[in-house]
Amino acid sequence: MTDPHQMPETPWWSQPGTTAVLPTEPSAPPAYEERPAAPKPPRKRPGTSALLALALVAGGAAGGGVAEYFQKDGTTSLSSSTPLASGTVTNGSKTISGTPESAAATIGPSVVTIEVTGQESTGFGTQSVSDTGSGVIIRDSGYILTNNHVVAAAVGTGGSVNVTLSTGKTVPARIIGTDSTTDLAVIKIDGQSGLKAVTVASSDTLKVGQAVIAVGAPLGLSNTVTEGIVSTLHRAVRTGDSSGGSQAVIDAVQTDAAINPGNSGGALADLAGRLIGINSAIASVGSSGTGTQSGNIGVGFAIPSATAAKVADQLIASGKAVHSQIGVSVPQNDSSDSGAPGSGAQITDVSASGPAAKAGLATGDVVTKVNDRLITGGTDLIAAIRSYDPGTTVTLTITRGGVTKTLKVVLASAASS
Repeated sequence: MTDPHQMPETPWWSQPGTTAVLPTEPSAPPAYEERPAAPKPPRKRPGTSALLALALVAGGAAGGGVAEYFQKDGTTSLSSSTPLASGTVTNGSKTISGTPESAAATIGPSVVTIEVTGQESTGFGTQSVSDTGSGVIIRDSGYILTNNHVVAAAVGTGGSVNVTLSTGKTVPARIIGTDSTTDLAVIKIDGQSGLKAVTVASSDTLKVGQAVIAVGAPLGLSNTVTEGIVSTLHRAVRTGDSSGGSQAVIDAVQTDAAINPGNSGGALADLAGRLIGINSAIASVGSSGTGTQSGNIGVGFAIPSATAAKVADQLIASGKAVHSQIGVSVPQNDSSDSGAPGSGAQITDVSASGPAAKAGLATGDVVTKVNDRLITGGTDLIAAIRSYDPGTTVTLTITRGGVTKTLKVVLASAASS
């Protein structure tokens, strides 16, 4: 267990526009299935020299300033087509060639710019906040998927949310539901005809090296398109600010497509112009004591479309999302998150009546695998468990006193705030 007052010497993660580090471990570690309590976007915190900061491509500014952030989206059904690393997609026996140009033309009308105003309580009283981000139209009736941290300033403050379509038309929007656990939110615009809902491809079929484009409003520049590849899959990252309670754990698609503040909630798409992820965070180089951070350095993170689509449907149906949990606690500031694959996550507490306890998991056990997925630290364990639906039976590989054994656990559900 790490010293709760010591800055980590391994790469740390925060939100773009901020330099918040991976949260330090509290004196009593929370159960990892707990969700961030407050939807407020994180504020700047001093960084550490020569370290990476994983930041949401978002930020907040007081006194009417502008901050950028990412949003996410999903749809009710995933395309059955399989994206390939060569930049083509296969649908049955038909092969469709794709280019960044054609992909941008296809998905462009479905990507919007979002502007949010609201109020924030600070040590100096209540101040106005103005934020800017991106979003994706997921139903032609006006539902738009974005990040929770994009719209957070307007939640419960009497603030406003406005959407600018790709045509340049700006219309008001209302918040349908938010999920701080995945940093997703759904908003809706009414009375608009001719909206184009995005086509969603399954992120489960993505390949490392596959060509992709990112579409959004970096630095407020709407309808911006950048190109890159899928750098890796299942990159578990913890984003947000532990002090503000707005942390999310993302089982991310990593990409080198240029992503900057303002891209939050925008689209990561394959070369057929189909949504494969919602851009949410970037790694930046922290500058010691300054609270500043650079923009894109080629390490960006998107919420996979499979997760985004599922959460979006739940938010539209009930305003809430449900996630899997096993009833354990892990250190929030776990240095092993940057260790070797399979180094494992140490369990610091087990709920007496939870699924883990029923399966025989005990405090002090180290979980090294969930099914066939190697676990590297507590964040990786959280992401792996949440990648399955409640009710699923998974096999945990653990070490206890130097002995390796396996346990079968039936995942329980935990509603998000």
